[in-house]
Amino acid sequence: MNPDLGKVSFKEYGTAWVDERPGLRPKAVQLYEGLLRIHLIPTFGSRTIAEIKEPHIRKWRKQRLDDGVGPVTVAKAYRLLKSIFNTAVSDGLIKANPCNIRGAGKEDSPERPVLTIKQVYALADAIEPRFRMLILLATFASLRWGELAALQRRNVDAEAGTIRVVGTTTELKDGSVTIGSPKSEAGKRLVSIPAMLLPDLKAHMETYAEKGDVGHVFVGPKGAKLRRANFTRVWAAALKKAKLQGFHFHDLRHTGNDLAARSGASLRDLMTRMGHSTTRAALIYQHTAMERDRAIADALGKLAEEAIKKQDRDGSGT
Repeated sequence: MNPDLGKVSFKEYGTAWVDERPGLRPKAVQLYEGLLRIHLIPTFGSRTIAEIKEPHIRKWRKQRLDDGVGPVTVAKAYRLLKSIFNTAVSDGLIKANPCNIRGAGKEDSPERPVLTIKQVYALADAIEPRFRMLILLATFASLRWGELAALQRRNVDAEAGTIRVVGTTTELKDGSVTIGSPKSEAGKRLVSIPAMLLPDLKAHMETYAEKGDVGHVFVGPKGAKLRRANFTRVWAAALKKAKLQGFHFHDLRHTGNDLAARSGASLRDLMTRMGHSTTRAALIYQHTAMERDRAIADALGKLAEEAIKKQDRDGSGT
């Protein structure tokens, strides 16, 4: 191997790596560029690809965590770093990838809270009326924010009680909003809506949705596209009014997935409803449901044991 091949700087090679990825979504490009600029280039930018060794990466990772950078962000930065070096190996710039820290790329996000059905309705009743169905569909149809923001009239069948998910919005830092296809084919799906929500959904469509087949189901008070930045104020006010704290909008989908698992949905059912192509996320909800079922079974067993002991003491047979 020619030793001069690895003398390109990490900043130059990493920047080119992002530019040369085909088919990256704007959101992914934005994420990679941010990770490079904030977390990788300040440490590795002036070094050549060949100079960066495993000890340098271990030191970088520890320093990031010690500086209070979130573990999820550090894991994402590490995965990007590893991917860049994988390409450098393929390009013949280096012999081996120096990213060899076991588990460093794994995201261990803290478990998010699950709302009770009472809390969901308290929030739905507390929020501005035009967003009431946004709350209920995020929960009881397990829809993502981007899927709800992209939802159009033509994809809602209020008579059949179904929503066809075919698009999702992406918001960039410059404030622009784009609508594209879901990340995977599994994200394109037909979701059934609980019958109890249909009267409210029909009323929402008549009162708040844009007109026409391609009209958006959810828009802002002035008819603009939904944006997280603008919705944050509405969400915070609703939480305060409902006397709830610490919940994120995504927790509604999390709650809906949890409810679906507890209803007895199979692994395939959960994957289809959630729009996932792999079993990993669905297994989490199914495992949680089984743990709860085991707890119920154990509680029933204790009740039975107490009843039998009581029967033996009383000799009454009751």
